Amino acid sequence: MRYSQMLLPTTRETPAEAEVISHQLLVRGGFIRKLTSGMYTYLPLGVLALQRVANIVREEMNRAGAQEILMPMVQPGDLWMESGRWKKYGPELLRFRDRHDRDYCLGPTHEEVVTDIARRELHSYRQLPVNLYQIQTKFRDEIRPRFGLMRGREFMMKDAYSFDSDDSGANLSYETMRQAYVRIFQRCGLEFRAVEADSGTIGGSFSHEFMVLAEAGEDTLVICDACLYAANVEKAAIAPRQPVAQSVALMEMTRVATPGMKQVDTVADFLSVNATDIIKTMIYQADGVLVAALVRGDRKVQTVKLKNLLGAGEIESLTDEQVWQQARLPLGYVGPVGLPLKIIADQEVMAMINAVAGANEKGYHYTGVNPGRDFQPAVVGDLRQVAADDSCPLCAGRLRLTEGIEVGHIFKLGTSYSEVMKASFQDSDGLDKPFIMGCYGIGVSRVVAAAIEQNHDDRGIVFPVPLAPFQVIILNLGPKEDDYCQAAERLYTELRDGGLDVLYDDRDERPGSKFNDADLIGIPFRLTVGKTFAKEGKVELKIRKTGETRILTMEAMVSEVTELVKQALSC
Repeated sequence: MRYSQMLLPTTRETPAEAEVISHQLLVRGGFIRKLTSGMYTYLPLGVLALQRVANIVREEMNRAGAQEILMPMVQPGDLWMESGRWKKYGPELLRFRDRHDRDYCLGPTHEEVVTDIARRELHSYRQLPVNLYQIQTKFRDEIRPRFGLMRGREFMMKDAYSFDSDDSGANLSYETMRQAYVRIFQRCGLEFRAVEADSGTIGGSFSHEFMVLAEAGEDTLVICDACLYAANVEKAAIAPRQPVAQSVALMEMTRVATPGMKQVDTVADFLSVNATDIIKTMIYQADGVLVAALVRGDRKVQTVKLKNLLGAGEIESLTDEQVWQQARLPLGYVGPVGLPLKIIADQEVMAMINAVAGANEKGYHYTGVNPGRDFQPAVVGDLRQVAADDSCPLCAGRLRLTEGIEVGHIFKLGTSYSEVMKASFQDSDGLDKPFIMGCYGIGVSRVVAAAIEQNHDDRGIVFPVPLAPFQVIILNLGPKEDDYCQAAERLYTELRDGGLDVLYDDRDERPGSKFNDADLIGIPFRLTVGKTFAKEGKVELKIRKTGETRILTMEAMVSEVTELVKQALSC
């Protein structure tokens, strides 16, 4: 493509609303333009980058045996009412009515539609397994769209759905997709981790998120420094404490005055104990019912873990006033002894001896509190938020926290959709059974943004070769000189004939502008026909990622660049 013929409006101005570097560089580099909040027009460079990701995704999905379809973006509300998600999904689901007053929505995902296809078209176990996928625009009415393509309202997504006859087949489909995702992100040239995750509104029993490691990530990841364990902080498990033989005698529980002492630190100082000696009691509302969650004084409750331990749909934190109004409990002095609420205790709490806890009376705490003797939780489990240097649940390694951008998510759905939507097949005995399902998503447009977050410098984007809209850019620094133009045209023709994607900057612009634009849009290999050509008949190659330069003859340059691109795409 010739630069002079391309819509490529680069700018030096950073948009005021762009909070992260990918948003800034995508606008400055002429890849996208904002239409309205959370919605963007993709200009030619942006479309090319999207196509790079989509092509890799499509190749690996096809290689894994999935079949491509295309489902409508507009979905009938009746299907969502069948699955029970019409109300459950929340305000992110953009609902509307047509002229016949029928309910519809813009699809944020397609579980209902694809399940409807399966129940209409798949009738026998002989037709299974089947994996159907699409690459299509989605819409989620985010309350606060931000970060450009990383959290927009409209976005491009690959979503796939597997249908199996039994659990072993479903497990195989899940593993096939997991391996396909690993290949996809490796081919994209990204540093990523697959982490255990919560299934959220999609549902199902098990899931993994694929996270690109980057400072601008919205998710906190937990990674072991000694093994491959990785999880989202909401899902990260903590190794159970090994019971330690205690020679300490159990104290009598004693009520002590702690006037004005509502915080863990102030109570600890006042009673001359450590925060690790205090049982912290937090009150939540789980599906409308008050519950108490117990963690050690220096810990935090992980509400997703609490929700999963209770099997609850909604968990809500309460203010001091709400706790007093609904339970007549003075927050800051709440404790498990005699508490008339369902108690869920972190496993670490159950190992505490002679602890301090609130007495459920303003201005008083108990000392000498011992779990099992003085109170008995209804549920005990892993409840607390993981912290740096906690022990890995798989090995003796230490856990560390880092930031990540979710670019993919795979789920084991089981029969959560097929049962409620009566999607079944006949097994070998002629019995009707619900499909065992899985679903697998990749944010195609988010991959582009995540790649930039991970690959940029102070001059602009540094695209991995597989994702670059063009692999090579040729700068003609003498657009009015015949010999410069002939050399540049020859390079352009021979590289394109060799199968490379080339952008030829044939503009009549100052060399500085051409260099700046080439760096900004992040093309991996830059060929400059300039002073070196005039003096020696040679061309300069600059590798964007490393800054390395090479001076070669025209003939050598074509073979050199072709080989560099080939090597980068084969990784």
